[in-house]
Amino acid sequence: MTTLWFETALLADGWARAVRLSLAGGRIETVVVGADPTADDQRGGVALPGLPNLHSHAFQRAMAGLTEARGPTADSFWSWRELMYRFVGRLEPDDIEAIAALAFMEMLETGFTRVGEFHYLHHDRDGRAYANPAEMGERIAAAAAESGIGLTLLPVFYAHAGFGEAPPTDGQRRFVTDADGYARLLEASRAAVAGLPDAVVGAAPHSLRAVTRSELAAVSGGAGPVHIHIAEQLREVDDCLAWSGARPVDWLMDNAAVDARWCLVHATHMTADETARLARSGAVAGLCPITEANLGDGLFPAAAFLDAGGAIGVGSDSNVRIDAAEELRLLEYGQRLSARARNVLAGGAGASTGAALYRRSLAGGAQALGQPTGLSEGAPADLVTLDAGHPDLAGRTGDAILDGYVFAGGSRLVKDVWRAGRKVVEDGRLYARDRIVARYRLTLERLLSA
Repeated sequence: MTTLWFETALLADGWARAVRLSLAGGRIETVVVGADPTADDQRGGVALPGLPNLHSHAFQRAMAGLTEARGPTADSFWSWRELMYRFVGRLEPDDIEAIAALAFMEMLETGFTRVGEFHYLHHDRDGRAYANPAEMGERIAAAAAESGIGLTLLPVFYAHAGFGEAPPTDGQRRFVTDADGYARLLEASRAAVAGLPDAVVGAAPHSLRAVTRSELAAVSGGAGPVHIHIAEQLREVDDCLAWSGARPVDWLMDNAAVDARWCLVHATHMTADETARLARSGAVAGLCPITEANLGDGLFPAAAFLDAGGAIGVGSDSNVRIDAAEELRLLEYGQRLSARARNVLAGGAGASTGAALYRRSLAGGAQALGQPTGLSEGAPADLVTLDAGHPDLAGRTGDAILDGYVFAGGSRLVKDVWRAGRKVVEDGRLYARDRIVARYRLTLERLLSA
């Protein structure tokens, strides 16, 4: 058994002083408040539950900074997507493992302790299936094992290039599958993650443009989380209207049994009625503020959605920049720019914005990824410690600590990280950092010189 003692910790029922956590079997066995430290305790300043990252495409970490030169016409998500298709055509299984390991390392070092990997790169470069349908999924699992991050693997069902069963394009050949192939992929994916502690496998119909109504029902009908991209771009909304006469979120609510198992990623462009319907469904809105800003998606109607009782979580999506605190900060700042107001998502007079963002993202992320979180007995021992001696936390107590973390110090405040009871980050560095970075550098130098 490992025992940890903290000056202050954010427990399920609020902040507490002098907290001892006993860890065993990857979980928190006991929580004692008001404890005196002992010689056997590992001591820390501020302890937080680790934040879930509910939406990632790990391979896109290798594209960070490579798509920032303007094209011959106005750039958009759709022109970025063509660049992504060209890049993904080069990747081999070893490359995926090396890139994912670096992405997962950076997640842990900034305070994410579990990732929802929305995994759609399934096939070989020529589009043919690997002998093992989960060859690429096994590489994601290997990267999770090396880094130590918790994994919710979300194999993607992707059958069509657009609404109305448009045939896939050549750039999508590594993604597409059919119902039988997807069933084999799910079975192989469960085997791929079997050796990881508390791994989860869910389902991910890519988007409404990539599945039919019957395919959507088949893919989403099993157990576990269901994640889908939706209403990210205005063109997607227009295409959905032209195809069905309904907007994407309305169409989904009318044609699928959306409930608390679901995570609707982005949901950027909704009417007031769609916003209220999504909130009532119990599904989580998966928000990725850094990527949504980078791709020019737009701003999610967060204030209205939260006022309607909606649940949110955050994700790193394209991994152009991986930083847990920055996702939260940018989520609030986007709302401030839109509303021309401050502390938009605080949730009430006198409430802390940083605390509201952190607590909501903890709860929504845990729901979306199918694993509980929080510093409570029986929960996974996934926790982050902040440097209590950092200037940005000077004199701070309670929720002011989270305001200091989210809006001032950010990821540089992250000191140590435990995942499933194992310390994987110490003094801001993952235990395997040097090895992971060296392999990533060699991989990118080869890919970019080809």
